[in-house]
Amino acid sequence: MEMKGEQLIPLSQDATWAALNDPAILKDCIPGCESIEQVADDEYEILMMAKVGPVSAKFKGRMTLRDVEPPRAYTLVFEGQGGVAGFAKGEATVALSPQDAGTKLDYTAKAMIGGKLAQVGARLIDGVAKKIAGQFFEAFNKRVSAKP
Repeated sequence: MEMKGEQLIPLSQDATWAALNDPAILKDCIPGCESIEQVADDEYEILMMAKVGPVSAKFKGRMTLRDVEPPRAYTLVFEGQGGVAGFAKGEATVALSPQDAGTKLDYTAKAMIGGKLAQVGARLIDGVAKKIAGQFFEAFNKRVSAKP
């Protein structure tokens, strides 16, 4: 499954880039995220709760930054295990470009799951994945747009 979208962020491209690389901001914006800890320059350990239909699971995994081109683009890659619920893998490619008085953020996200979660049905999973991606980028825009 692939999801695409865009947001207009009312910050400069450099400020938007800095926010996209701030673990505290990411933690606040990722739905169900309980913790993000940086373990290397481009790698984070992440703990999050996810619910797909009747199945809830706590996922522990790694988030890695790839194809980093500051302050223009990167790809976030996630791999996590949810115990008996199964596993999740995904990636989101984010591209920033100056637009008017702000920054245009384009994203493409892909996700794949297996195990018990995959048994609840692809259509349900697609809907949840699209909702989570949308919620993250909307929450990110709201969080960084707020006046300090």
